[in-house]
Amino acid sequence: MTDSLDFDALHEEATARCGLSDFGGFEYQPALRALIDSINTESGMNAGGFWGQRERITNILVSRARIEDLIKQHPAITDEVINEPVVIVGLPRTGTTMLHRILASDSRFFTPIWFETRFPAPKPDEDFRVIDSRIDDGKAEVAAMLEANPDLASIHPIDAEAPDEEIMLLEQSFYSTMPPAFCNVPSYVEWLETHDNTPGYEYLRLLLQVLQWQKKEKGQQAQRWLLKTPHHLHHMDLLFKVFPEALVVQSHRDPLETIPSIASFNTALWKLCADQVDEKVVGAFSARKYAKGMHDTMIVRKQHPDAVLDVNYRETIKTPFATIEKTYDFIDMQLTDEARNAMQQWQQDNQREDRAAHQYTLEQFGYSEASLKTLFHDYRKVFITQ
Repeated sequence: MTDSLDFDALHEEATARCGLSDFGGFEYQPALRALIDSINTESGMNAGGFWGQRERITNILVSRARIEDLIKQHPAITDEVINEPVVIVGLPRTGTTMLHRILASDSRFFTPIWFETRFPAPKPDEDFRVIDSRIDDGKAEVAAMLEANPDLASIHPIDAEAPDEEIMLLEQSFYSTMPPAFCNVPSYVEWLETHDNTPGYEYLRLLLQVLQWQKKEKGQQAQRWLLKTPHHLHHMDLLFKVFPEALVVQSHRDPLETIPSIASFNTALWKLCADQVDEKVVGAFSARKYAKGMHDTMIVRKQHPDAVLDVNYRETIKTPFATIEKTYDFIDMQLTDEARNAMQQWQQDNQREDRAAHQYTLEQFGYSEASLKTLFHDYRKVFITQ
């Protein structure tokens, strides 16, 4: 097996694994071709990295084929209504994961679970209402990632059965920032930035319908989705285009604190796939990408002033229930005693000190305070209190 990826061979392998050849529409093929070309020519991945990306893409194609087959068997899936989703955004390392998981304790929310985002289609040979081996598949993958790089645990808590980002659902369309999180694919990033990403968001909506149907089949009763991913900063216009009823909660923290942490996380992921990783290359990519995303988001926000609530990272960490109450007022939901008790229990069970400290410096990624202040000048002027 050569250290390269082939578009046709990946589809053939996916068909061989699942016996299906309809991978659905939503214009995924141009994005996948751009990704394959970038991986083959720029990524610098080792043999293990190529194997991992080959498996990841093949698994996505299998999921896409199974999604199409599931919808053919249950066409009512596409009638599922995605009602007023609550979407948490912000630079990574701004407390969005904590806020998302605390709020997810409220059973009135549908939330994407990590294993669901990796494997959104049920396996055809089992009744997912009774047994769902995707959970074990997710646990095995998380364990393999942590074994390959234990530093990941100190950067971002990963749990196959916990609420997580819908970024991996966007990855199912190949319109996502997941691939550049794992490897150096600059031409793919440029392709995404210069092409319409609407197909990715339309496929995200379909996958939320698929997951909502599954959750209801398992007996879950909820009112609306609770979503979260920094990816939306890059495409806030499309979020509102495809989900016009969305209400956005944006968390703020100084980029001087967050951007080096983002670069550290991406470096840890790149090291899963390559023998040599230049931290300064990772740093330049991370800073530029999120500076552009924040600039674009600030423009879109002006068009939807009543659809965005701003919260502060330090306040959320110090007095989380003040932020939570503010959020419930914003989304017009009552914070019930049952929900509050569940959130308090989550806090008790998930102490930050239970995880190792995350350590990094600005200089190792080629940053200085001055350079980051310049790059994020407009954002810091509006949202960061000096």
